[in-house]
Parts: sequence; C-alpha cells; structure tokens
Amino acid sequence: MTPALTVLEAGLATSVQDAGRPGFAHLGVPRSGALDATMAGVLNRLVGNPDTAALLETAGGLVVRADSAVTVAATPDVAVHQLAAGDTVAVHPVPGELWGYVAARGSIAVEAVLDSRSRDSRSGLGPPAVVAGTTLVVGPDPATAVAVDHGAPPRRRTTIALWPGPRRDWFDDAAWRALTSMQWVVTPEVSRVGVRLCGPVLGRAVTGELPSEGLVLGAVQVPSDGQPVVLLADHPTTGGYPVIAVVDPADLPSVAQARPGTTLRFRPR
Repeated sequence: MTPALTVLEAGLATSVQDAGRPGFAHLGVPRSGALDATMAGVLNRLVGNPDTAALLETAGGLVVRADSAVTVAATPDVAVHQLAAGDTVAVHPVPGELWGYVAARGSIAVEAVLDSRSRDSRSGLGPPAVVAGTTLVVGPDPATAVAVDHGAPPRRRTTIALWPGPRRDWFDDAAWRALTSMQWVVTPEVSRVGVRLCGPVLGRAVTGELPSEGLVLGAVQVPSDGQPVVLLADHPTTGGYPVIAVVDPADLPSVAQARPGTTLRFRPR
C-alpha cells in the first residue's frame, strides 16, 4: 500500500512547502518555499530525505493520521515518529516560535508547479490548500539510513545581520542609526509574506515617489509610516516602497520564527 497521510485537523496557515521556486521573479512569480529552511532541513535529514524535500508547514494545530506505516519527523519535539496505520501526530511550532513542520520519509509527493511543490499563499500557485480530509501521498522510500531519532532545534538570533539596501540613500543618517541600534518589536502583522516591525520612525531624505521596482527575499521595505517590513518567502516580486536594507539570508529564519512581541535588533554587515 502506498504510504499516505490524511489531514484530520488542518491547523493554521498549513501548506506544502519545499525549497521554493527561485528564478521566476521576472515572470512575477515569488519563490515561496519553507519560511524556516533550517528547521525544514533538520526534519528532512532526520527521516533520510534531502534537505529540500517537500513537507508540511503550519502555524500550529495540524493533526495528521498515517493511512499505512510511515516514518515522520515533526515539531515541537524535533523527533522521529514511526507511525503505524491509524496512528496520529500533532504538529505545532517549537515553544516560542511561530512555524512548525512535519516531514515524511519519502517526501510529500504532490505535483510540482514550475519545478517546486511549494504553495504561494498570495496567488495559490502550487499544490491545493491543506484542509481537513486532504490525503497526501508519500513518495518512495529513499533507501537512506536513519541514524538518529532526535534533532536539535536551530539556534535563533535576536540580533539580525543587515546589508545596506538599494535605497539606503533615500533615508537620512539618523534613520540608518535607528535601524541598526534601536530595538524593534514584532507586531501581530506577520504572515508568509512578511513581518511588520514597530519602533522609531525611519525618516526619509528623499520624499518623492519611487517607481515600482524588483524586490528580493529579506528586503526591508519602509512604507510611508516609517515602520519597516521584512519581506519573506511569498513577498511580491515588485514594490514601490524604498528598501533601506536586506536581511542576511542566514538570519532570515530567525525573523520568520519571531512571534509577535519579540524584540529584535539589527546590526550592519
């Protein structure tokens, strides 16, 4: 019998994700992919998958049932579970974090779209939304060794490295000093698209309108209210707010996993 998982409770913002579909921004297609590629890689390695294999991402409350024997690794315990037919596993984020994951040995075998099995939360591109009753087929056993049954949660940073952005010169020096020396609080406005922060107002040196231009993962946009937004995996490919900085890729999972109320600091690279 082909291994499969049935979704009993869909939880919050649950979707299939893999390493994403970079390279299509010129067509207006975001990269998508797991917000926390580090955690996704840990869980995939625990079950013998490649780091980039498709898995389920959730903001919590996901419950899946094995329809036949299948090996999974999941948060919050970052551990391997050998499921027999009928067994269930509840998936939540690691305590203090925002996003949780479950990987199945053999990968979640949904159809790829533009070389990726990731779902884009804005356009719906990719596999269908994960809802209660969804059955997800698991791919062939990779015939790799499963050496350990627990992994260590990735270490998170609250001081985040930044590179100057393409519109750094649109902001006065006081804005740059504030961005890289003051505390910033994660607001409740968080999603797969981005994280809005609250702190001192970042003043502009150039007050004119900016034509829409390309955006990259981790871009720190500053809307007219002067409060920055860090763009995540499902961000639009173009935008008209100036980008003062770009988060270093190594620190982006820490930003994505920061719960509302978390205090972050930024340091220039």
